[in-house]
Amino acid sequence: MDTKPKNLPDAADFAHVSEWVFDLDNTLYPHHVNLFSQIDRNMTAYVAELLKLDPEEARVLHKRYYHDHGTTLQGLMINYGISPDEFLERAHAIDYSALKPHPELGEAIKALPGRKFILTNGSVKHAQAAAGALGILDQFEDIFDIVAAGYLPKPASATYEKFAALAKLDTKKAAMFEDLPRNLAAPKALGMKTVLLVPSNLEGVIMERWEIPVETDAHIDYITDNLTGFLTRTIAG
Repeated sequence: MDTKPKNLPDAADFAHVSEWVFDLDNTLYPHHVNLFSQIDRNMTAYVAELLKLDPEEARVLHKRYYHDHGTTLQGLMINYGISPDEFLERAHAIDYSALKPHPELGEAIKALPGRKFILTNGSVKHAQAAAGALGILDQFEDIFDIVAAGYLPKPASATYEKFAALAKLDTKKAAMFEDLPRNLAAPKALGMKTVLLVPSNLEGVIMERWEIPVETDAHIDYITDNLTGFLTRTIAG
């Protein structure tokens, strides 16, 4: 499927938006940075060590839990009662040097009218490290992470509802930016504008079938491979 942007926004499309909600991984930084591959390897290694599996068996289980439960962590908690704190520490023990300051993105986020949030299935510590490396951390009012969600990850509707309640978010005046199609279904149902971030070049990018948008994804309003350009266009006069 062609995952180039289906449409580009006009400023009028987002004129009502005053609440801007961003996923973190593969959204605030592009997929080709490949930062998440480090997290992926760490999670596979954790599963292999915990369950005494060989690496390929561990990877299959890790991916199955990710697909079935929203996060590998949720699957391990349900089936093995693991400590979420230890898992998150191990998963996010990565090198952030691949992330470089992105002042253009920072300026684009700063220029958005209203409040800005990060809503992630990762930890606050990870979000702070990644957004800090990009030089955009100060643009966000708050970070809602997997701990704040009670370890119930996106795409669960209850997680978005809890976030909206805690942030006193008017979902009819909100926009959600995500890299996973299924994670935009609940925001759309709550009345948010939904924007899917896709890789600018799929060559060499490994994606699960369910991570790729299809024509029947009516809950996706926009698709873009350029977050900075998209944001700039939403506020262009």
